Amino acid sequence: MMEGVTLNLLFFIAIVLLLDVYVFRGLSKLSVKWKFIGKRWFFITWVTVTTVLLGSLLLAVYVKIDLGLRLVIVLAFFGLLLFKACFALVLLVDDLRRLSIFIGRKRKKTSIETVETKQPPTPIPRSEFLLKAGLLAGAVPLAAFKLNMKSGLYDYQVKRHNLYLPNLPKAFDGMKLGQISDIHSGSFFDKKAVLGGVEMLLGEKPDLIFFTGDLVNEQTNEMRDYQDIFSKVKAPLGVFSSLGNHDYGDYADWASPAAKQKNLDDLVQTHKNMGWDLLRNENRRLKIGNEEIGILGIENWGELSRFPKYGRMDLAVKNTDDLPVKLLLSHDPSHWRAQVLPHYPQIDMVFAGHTHGMQFGLRTELFQWSPVEYLYNEWAGFYRESKQQIYVNVGYGFFGFRGRVGILPEITIFTLKAGPDPLQSLS
Repeated sequence: MMEGVTLNLLFFIAIVLLLDVYVFRGLSKLSVKWKFIGKRWFFITWVTVTTVLLGSLLLAVYVKIDLGLRLVIVLAFFGLLLFKACFALVLLVDDLRRLSIFIGRKRKKTSIETVETKQPPTPIPRSEFLLKAGLLAGAVPLAAFKLNMKSGLYDYQVKRHNLYLPNLPKAFDGMKLGQISDIHSGSFFDKKAVLGGVEMLLGEKPDLIFFTGDLVNEQTNEMRDYQDIFSKVKAPLGVFSSLGNHDYGDYADWASPAAKQKNLDDLVQTHKNMGWDLLRNENRRLKIGNEEIGILGIENWGELSRFPKYGRMDLAVKNTDDLPVKLLLSHDPSHWRAQVLPHYPQIDMVFAGHTHGMQFGLRTELFQWSPVEYLYNEWAGFYRESKQQIYVNVGYGFFGFRGRVGILPEITIFTLKAGPDPLQSLS
């Protein structure tokens, strides 16, 4: 559940506070050039800024606030943290340098005066050098962050994976399944780039495609300029879709409940217009020859209190007991650990989205990190527990701020394999 996430967040806050103390103490020792650093008002300002940002981060995690404001808070917090971390690195290098000199003196049993006479003259005072080096070290990654924010928005990455399913019927062995998620059409401003991503997906020639929620930001009319593009998303065995938390109109102001319902009805119709089979707490039987697997889809269900719980697994699994494999579309990955793992062991694989990888972090083949991992146990890529699996797609679109750094938009292609994962069997 969320206990592990909370412990991770508390541990992270402790690290942040230690870093904060280290940087401030380092600055205090270097205040010969900038005397204001030693003033009481500077200390109060420093503590206030840190406290406000930490409090705001906790607010963003546990309280239902505007999603755009939440992203601004998180980015401000981690932007300042990145600056301090780079500054701390410069201080640490200098501390290690001085420690090595101290140890060298002890070993050689020479006096401080003798050692100092051997040191070359410093062009500028140490305090001034470290201040300038620290400021430069902190500013460079922030400048790079700013420059690269927009360049990643439409830099679609095709992630290819083998999906091993022990009970998969032979007729489905080798089938290619594509997944996209979190389109957020209201954020787009470049139709040509969006189309380019769709063409990349179709170029993979998937037999089947899943879309796992958040077609829009707030209102269905955001799809007006993009319905024709996403209508091109077709596959021989069909396109199946589900709803995300943004699709219900919960984040917009409506004149009446009827207006909000009309918006949702229009969104459902948009899925139909594009030829997508929208699954709302229901399932479909996908048949090849005489063999079948189940495609299940639920409405949004998020464990965090600020996200809606419209999903009904009891309805989604109805009349599926005889199917050898069940694939579930569920927008919010927290649903997997909260409901699927403890109550629905018959679900083989869950396809999710929602997190966006917070559009900020680092993701390689061997390592990934993002601030969102302090909110979600599963936030990007494959996760397995016993015989059940989940894959979290970090999103096709973007929301909250026009930027992606390190966590790029994703098109996922799975090749279905009958049998156990050979890597898992070796572990």
